[in-house]
Amino acid sequence: MSLTNLDRRHLLRAGAVSTAVSVSGWMGRLARAAEETKAKPKRSCILLWMNGGPATIDLWDLKPGHENGGPYKEIEAAPGLRIGEHLPKLAKHGKSLAVLRGMSTKEGDHSRGTYLMRTGQLPGAAGIQYPSIGSLLSKELGDPKAELPNFVAIAPQRFFAQEAFGPGFLGPVHAPLIVGDNQFNNNVQGSALDAALKVANLDRPKEVEEGTAGARLDLLRQMQEEFAGQRPGAMVTSHSAAYDRAVRLMQSEGGKVFDLSNEKDATRDKYGRNLFGQGCLLARRLVEKGVPFVEVSLGNWDTHQNTFDLVKGLCGTLDAAWAALMDDLKERGLLETTTIVWMGEFGRTPRINPGKGRDHYPNAWSTVLAGGGIKGGQAVGKTSKDGTTVEERVTSTVDLLATVCSAVGIDFEKQNMSNVGRPIRIVDKGAKPVTEVLA
Repeated sequence: MSLTNLDRRHLLRAGAVSTAVSVSGWMGRLARAAEETKAKPKRSCILLWMNGGPATIDLWDLKPGHENGGPYKEIEAAPGLRIGEHLPKLAKHGKSLAVLRGMSTKEGDHSRGTYLMRTGQLPGAAGIQYPSIGSLLSKELGDPKAELPNFVAIAPQRFFAQEAFGPGFLGPVHAPLIVGDNQFNNNVQGSALDAALKVANLDRPKEVEEGTAGARLDLLRQMQEEFAGQRPGAMVTSHSAAYDRAVRLMQSEGGKVFDLSNEKDATRDKYGRNLFGQGCLLARRLVEKGVPFVEVSLGNWDTHQNTFDLVKGLCGTLDAAWAALMDDLKERGLLETTTIVWMGEFGRTPRINPGKGRDHYPNAWSTVLAGGGIKGGQAVGKTSKDGTTVEERVTSTVDLLATVCSAVGIDFEKQNMSNVGRPIRIVDKGAKPVTEVLA
């Protein structure tokens, strides 16, 4: 029973058993707990997903002077933290960045690596539909009554393992609202995201009057209720809840957050007039409105050939957008409550191939955490001089996911009931958070 439902009769009944428990102490503890809950800041997470497997050896763990190192130079991001020269704007936020250089994972295939990094599981488990990290975190952090969805995916590039982008056994209510899709190219300039946002058309068609639209929604709701009555089940209930949220968004003022036209040109230019840049701007707007999980994708990291020119170009897009995002979050007082995760499905080979490219390599690579709950200005883990092995602080996929959960204040050992009728932990057994980077 909640505090709001306690009436005089209940309080008197509580007083009758106060020989064992002090009512004043009990009420005091409840009051303090209520205040702590009220004071607890709302947490958010932004995933910057690098589709294709980024060459992290050229971004976060350079090997200058070694034949595997390539032509790039290092720059200082914080005392003891050096990163690639093509991320100068982001380097200014080095004190907020924690680089995990000890990543060692199990999959070098795009689809399997995508599935592993986003769910914490290897694909192929018998009949279990595992949810993505976005669905898991949005379920724990989100408000089911909020106008806006708890999970928004901006132009997700679902070339590999589409099931790794969905809610799995958590059901449609925890699926992302997808804004744009991989038919939009990250290199398109100008109003690419403006075009993509039309996919999320949240407005009632002009030719449909408000009364007519309301009648249609009422009819559909009646049909849903009849169907649910005949075929009760978690999936039906979840689908109805997801639809109701979509309608609530369509009928609210919250949908205006997706309209970037009211942002200053200077702001949009700062993020970069490309899909990823404008996606990061939208992510900031969504977090500002209380959306707990937002994902923005940047593709074309599959650099088997001509890697150094390609990575340099990608860094220009990444650097401007990510730095602008950090600037805005800090200026608005949101950086301390927003955890940023940068990762792809794996890293790339230290050895440079004959095509001046790098191939798939999950054995030793890097991910990055920043912002809320993270102790930045450092690199944790160490690879060998040639970059081929992890010598200190090996970090697995589940270790990373447990660290992210800990940073946003989630118990990663919590269980959810799966579609096969058995409880599944948010992060699988054996996970050990990288405590060195937790604030």
